[in-house]
Amino acid sequence: MINKTNRKETRHKRHMRIRRVLEGTTERPRLCVYRSNKHIYAQIVDDAQKVTIACASTLDPELKGKVKKSWDRDGAAAVGELVAARAKGKGIESVVFDRGGYIYHGRVAAVAEAARKAGLNF
Repeated sequence: MINKTNRKETRHKRHMRIRRVLEGTTERPRLCVYRSNKHIYAQIVDDAQKVTIACASTLDPELKGKVKKSWDRDGAAAVGELVAARAKGKGIESVVFDRGGYIYHGRVAAVAEAARKAGLNF
């Protein structure tokens, strides 16, 4: 049986393996996803300048009345749409997707699919 600390450590190792290859540039920043038990967070990061360009989460005031549950796929899709809209507002068309060491499944996939539908290319 895998205990919680080992699960966190293995996810962190996977994330670091991914991050060795992925890098957000000014032309194509990185869309990174973090998932907790209750909420999901997404941010667009320019690694060259080390700045966060746009961010969204289920804790945003814009999503408070829109999302019933913050821990399901519908909430994650709303976060994906919101982060894509904020990125498009700042002139970003394409990004590199960083799944953060999580499996591309469920809420993480919902964020990515919603961001694609909202107009981000990756």
